[in-house]
Formats: sequence, C-alpha cells, structure tokens
Amino acid sequence: MTLKDPMLPIPESIHPALAALWSEHGLAEDALARIAFPGAARGFASCFNVVPAAQISAGAAALAATEIERWRAPGRPAQSVTVDAQHAAFETSGYFTVDGVQPDAWAPISGLYACGAATDAPGWVRIHANFDHHRDGALALLGLPTGADTQRAAVEQALRQWGADDFEAQAAAKGLPVAAVRGSAQWQALGHEAVLAEQKLVTLKRIGDAPPLPWPALAEQDKPLAGLRVLDLTRIIAGPVAGRTLAAHGADVMLVNGPHLPNIDAIADTSRGKRSAQLDLRTAGGQQALRDLVAQSQVFLQAYRPGALAAKGFSAEELARLRPGLVVAELSAYGWQGPWAGRRGFDSLVQTATGVQADEALARGQTAPRALPMQILDYSAGYLLAYGIEAALLRQAREGGSWQVRVTLAGVARWLRGLGAVAVPHGDWDQPKPDITPYLETTASGFGALRAVRHCAVLSRSAPGWERLSVPPGTDAPAWV
Repeated sequence: MTLKDPMLPIPESIHPALAALWSEHGLAEDALARIAFPGAARGFASCFNVVPAAQISAGAAALAATEIERWRAPGRPAQSVTVDAQHAAFETSGYFTVDGVQPDAWAPISGLYACGAATDAPGWVRIHANFDHHRDGALALLGLPTGADTQRAAVEQALRQWGADDFEAQAAAKGLPVAAVRGSAQWQALGHEAVLAEQKLVTLKRIGDAPPLPWPALAEQDKPLAGLRVLDLTRIIAGPVAGRTLAAHGADVMLVNGPHLPNIDAIADTSRGKRSAQLDLRTAGGQQALRDLVAQSQVFLQAYRPGALAAKGFSAEELARLRPGLVVAELSAYGWQGPWAGRRGFDSLVQTATGVQADEALARGQTAPRALPMQILDYSAGYLLAYGIEAALLRQAREGGSWQVRVTLAGVARWLRGLGAVAVPHGDWDQPKPDITPYLETTASGFGALRAVRHCAVLSRSAPGWERLSVPPGTDAPAWV
C-alpha cells in the first residue's frame, strides 16, 4: 500500500471487520448498506491500518445511533453514515487549541528511554508521567528527587542501571504506569494475549433482570440519542471520547469528576457537549449524590482501575441493583482477567508493551521504538465503547435486563493488528499532513476560545455536533435538570 495516490481506497478488509463487529451483537445486517468510508488520508503513514481502524470504530458508533433512531421513530427513513478517511485521521490526532495555543500533550519526563546500558540487559522503557503522582512514583523508584525540578537527563542516567523488564515489574508492583518495549512474539509469550483472544473486542453481558426502561419521546428535530442520560466518570482520552461521541449523537452526558483528581489539558476538547459536575466519592455525601444520579440515568460509563469503584459500592452488579435496566460501560488498559489484569496503562504504554511500537520501528528500518501517528487505541476504544453502549441500549429496549459493556486498550491493539499490515514505501513515511482547517470548528468554552476537530462520522439528516460548550469540572450542579 502506498500513500502517494490521494485517491487510494481504504483496504477492502474494512467492510468484513465492521460486519463482524456488527453481527457479534445481533444488529440488523441491512444497516451495513447505509455506511460509507470514502477518501484517503495523507500524513498518517503506519504499517498498521490506523485510519481504517478509526473509520470502522467511529462508523460503528454512528451507525448504531441510527439504529436507535429507527427503534425510537420507526416511521422515519433510516439515516446513512459517512466517515471520511482524512477527517477520521485528524479527529484521532487529538488536535485542538485554546486561545490559539496548542497544549503540550506530554509532561517533561514522559516518554521513551534507553535503559540497561550499564547492565547485561539493554532495552527500552516508556514512562507515563503526565500526573504528578505518577511522575513522583517513577522518580522515587529510580532513587531521584521527586518534584518538577528533576530533569529528563537525570532519568536517562538512572535508567542505565536498570533492565527494562525489571524496571517495568517493580513499577507495576507500585501501581505505576510504565511499560518495557517488547516485540509481538515476546508479548504473546507472556500469556496475556491468549486471554484477550478468548474475549470479544466489545463485550456485552446481561448482569440483571429488569423490564425495558421507557425512553423519552423523540421529536422530529432531535438527534438519535436525544434525552438519554449518560454518567461519564472518565478522564483520560478513551473514556471521554466515548462520552463525547454519545453527546455528538444527542445524548445528555454528565461528566463527573472528583475535586481532588487531576485532569489533562485534553479535557477542554473531550468535554464538548457535556455537563461537568464534581463529586467527592471519598465521602458519604458524594456517594449518595452519585446514587441519586444513577437512579435517573440510562448509562453509567467509567474507566477507573478495576475494582476501584466496586470498593466504594459501585460495582456493575450494585449499579444494576440501584437502577434496574442500567447499561454499565467499563474501560481498562489490559482487562479484568489474565496475568496483566488490572495493570495501569495508557495508549502509549499499551502500544509499547504489546509490540506495536517495535513493529512500527521495524517497518521504518529503525532501531528505536516508534509510536503510531495518533493515539488510535484510545480513540478507537472510545468509539467502540460508544458503539457497545448503543448496542446494549437496543438490547435493553427490546428484551429488558441490565447490561455490562467492556472494552480494553489491549484488546483494541489486538484488533488493530488483525486488520492487517500495510507496506509503506520508504519515501512516504514522513509525508506532510494536509491543511487541517477544513475539519475544525471554533467555539467559546469555559477554558477559552476552543478550536478543535468536528466529529468525523456524519449522518445524512441529523449532523453530529455538540450544543453544550466545553466547561471546566464543577461548572454544573450534580443533578439532572
């Protein structure tokens, strides 16, 4: 595959991949005739099918939204869906500016490091230190002073004394987000890939009995998900993208943050279309307020470390008891079973651990690991989680029950590999990106003037978009209005 031809079609495998995802959850096959993936993307070369992955996942969520509309308003003509390749690539790049400034996505000591030079085990590790407590944990493990004054050079020097696997293991034991670079065969040898292979990309599970919940009436001008209430207890890219995607198709989404929890700059982008409230779940009052919100919601979306919310009384089963008929959507890095279950991880770390970055470097003829051109695991996981929520909502409406939806970043990495490899000619690797301006929208926000990419999945009649402006945590009261 070459990226030189701007009219190059997407791989033919994109349609079987979407069809497989669709059929797993019993959705109407005739809907697949209403989706198209036109165009080609320039400036995002990879040996993985990253752009088709974005199109498939965003398209699945949009098409499922049209199926919900068909259920709610059976007399309306079914909408078609279009996901342009270049638009999908730009949305998954995460580009945005606030008051004309593009925030730096990475903290100073986050990133890739050569390690083990002073040992017999040279290798590479990636440290995720965007949050201060993760930074300080990594620095303390290295025997370095904690705080923002410790420089990257000090980390580089300290890691000369560490083998990659040893540093990863000790970091994991302390709950720190660190990953050693390994090839795909090395990842498979750890045994966790075999666990992922036994699971669906998007898992739907009935977790309780309940009658179908009544949905609010859908007015003629409403988007497909209008009136459906979604609690979004997520903070880092994939989960917020799921909530933002549901909001783009009309859902009433409330982001619920803890006043003590840190957030990344991308919250300005991923909060588009959402209410934004704060609750302190360490307190009895905060927990009760959340129960009150759950009792009036259709969806509960969370990406806490496995077991963290359950310890506060908000396991999927307990949530289903609080609100029979609820759809509980959960996201994690590596999942809930297997040798890596519960490990902290982010897109960049899962790419590192599962062999994706080693393979990308190999395809480029490079020795240093190479990240994918966008955080495609995060964005595809977010879109797929939105799709799973919609599929579960349809199941709930048709047959009742309470439902659990699960997606993992590692599972998405496995799926991405399954979409096949791309042979990129050497001269195409660093092809410049086209102008992003046609894909941007500028709005006011509680963070400043926000300029960000419009949603890439376009419906034929009810164009996706966000009526609510992005606002900081705590702007809205923690109550459905």
